[in-house]
Amino acid sequence: MKINVASTVGDLAVVIPGATRVFEKFGIDYCCGGKRTLDEACRSANLAFDDVLHQLELSEQNAAGNQSGPDWTVESLTGFARYIVDKHHVFTRDELGRIEKLLARFCGVHGARHPELLEAQSLFFKLKADLIPHMLKEEQVLFPYVERMEEAIANNMPVPQPFFGTVGNPVRMMMMEHDTVGDLLRELRKATTDYAIPDDACISYQSLYQAMTEFEADIHQHIHLENNIFFPRALEMESKNAPEIELAGKEFGCKGHHSQ
Repeated sequence: MKINVASTVGDLAVVIPGATRVFEKFGIDYCCGGKRTLDEACRSANLAFDDVLHQLELSEQNAAGNQSGPDWTVESLTGFARYIVDKHHVFTRDELGRIEKLLARFCGVHGARHPELLEAQSLFFKLKADLIPHMLKEEQVLFPYVERMEEAIANNMPVPQPFFGTVGNPVRMMMMEHDTVGDLLRELRKATTDYAIPDDACISYQSLYQAMTEFEADIHQHIHLENNIFFPRALEMESKNAPEIELAGKEFGCKGHHSQ
């Protein structure tokens, strides 16, 4: 792929194998900030465009001929949704519980000397409170409808009318909630000084911060898959195969908004 200053971060994350690792390395937001151009992202993070470009080109060259796994830009959305749940939702729930317990223990032992742990614990509580209902809404509302829509299209049947009007309505909500999660992750990094290990920290302190950085990276990948691939594909599927639902749903969404 020809990369230039106008290429968006989200598009690069989709088409260049390993791009997400490059963005993680440089601290570039490719999930919630995927609509920014690479040039804008570099300037915002005070990064040299050419340095990031070079790393992306190396990543693309190294991945040539070594691609493995499904191409989610073309695989079924039903399988894609199940992959997101099985790989990312399960991991998120498991790690929310595990990290919450670790933070409680460390705050009890080290909180007096390291108040940043108390702030991290407070932020993590907010993160959990946002993520748990968010994932449930995807699993119980959006993903099942997209699966029914895809099945109807495959069988040349009419696309069912969703109770929420149009796919665009829950997608907008999900993306707003993703922005909130992204903000909380950035606040966690700030509170912990980018997960810097204090000089007087024990080995288990390092295990806590490692768990939190791995959790952050997985959330970034999770949101990237939804914001930059799953949601746009679901919207396109509805637009192409059920434009009357999309139009009626937009009216539904407007009425719903004004009635609040």
